[in-house]
Amino acid sequence: MTNKIAVLGAGSWGTALAMLAARNGCQTLLWGHHPAHIETLKLDRENRRYLPNLPFNDHLTLTSDLSEVAAFSDIILVSVPSHAFKDTLQKLKPLVSENVKIAWATKGFNKENGGLLHEIVAEVFGSETSAALVSGPSFAKEVAADLPTAITIASTQPEFAAQLATILHSDRFRAYTNNDLIGVEVGGAVKNVMAIAAGIADGLGYGANTRAALITRGLNEIIRLGIQLGGKQDTFMGLAGLGDLLLTCTDNQSRNRRFGLALGQGKSPDEARQEIGQEIEGVSAAKQTFLLAQKFGIEMPITEQTYKVLYEGLAPREAVQNLLAREQKAES
Repeated sequence: MTNKIAVLGAGSWGTALAMLAARNGCQTLLWGHHPAHIETLKLDRENRRYLPNLPFNDHLTLTSDLSEVAAFSDIILVSVPSHAFKDTLQKLKPLVSENVKIAWATKGFNKENGGLLHEIVAEVFGSETSAALVSGPSFAKEVAADLPTAITIASTQPEFAAQLATILHSDRFRAYTNNDLIGVEVGGAVKNVMAIAAGIADGLGYGANTRAALITRGLNEIIRLGIQLGGKQDTFMGLAGLGDLLLTCTDNQSRNRRFGLALGQGKSPDEARQEIGQEIEGVSAAKQTFLLAQKFGIEMPITEQTYKVLYEGLAPREAVQNLLAREQKAES
């Protein structure tokens, strides 16, 4: 097994994953696209902007040069925002060997057509390229602080999933493997939409009953879309489905939940974005999820109301009322 891995994306999650691999004894190279930011990380030996007071160990090095990434390792773990995912891979492609293995911890859809991210990997690198996704309930700060965490590594190539699991797994970080790449991708993307909805409800002061209902019915929406796209129902009851959904809907470490809270408290989407100061993946995911639901004729009322708040100016309180006013029906 290789003892080298390159991580792309020096935000909170990319940095946390690089720290994890390095802590496990793996020679790790962390890449970021802002040279000044990388120079600061080199000097501080910690990511003070996103993960303060959590120092890097000696196995972690840093660069802003993709050529250095390509020369360093044949395993590359991408952790950039979904809107930058394809562009980053296209820049990397001419630099790497034919044997490169691509993993990603990005959660979202293809901004161009609503497709899944594994389709972008196949488009850029070819369908035979080893590909895997890291997902599940995992806040960056807790992983960086070495708090107990369990995640899923999904791949249709079990050897690569096992190899990546070995790099990341430790006595504080449990890495399960899964062959349902589609289901894990859908769960990771759509849970951010539900976290915005749960945040809106809490921001309006609607309480624990409402939050529990949104999480439960939101899981049903994720399952309906996931099965339509080819995912397996069991996946959505695991770490990458229910686990990640619970995490992001209930804890304020979730940027998507905090974004929804701000909307429920009367702030505009722009004001909420500025207040949080980091990428809110659920905003673009809400649009892509809504369009997929329309395309396939899938009933996703929470997604629809969240979309209307974000893109049509619907008042958050009216959105919740629209959900409550829906026709009475059997639960399943």
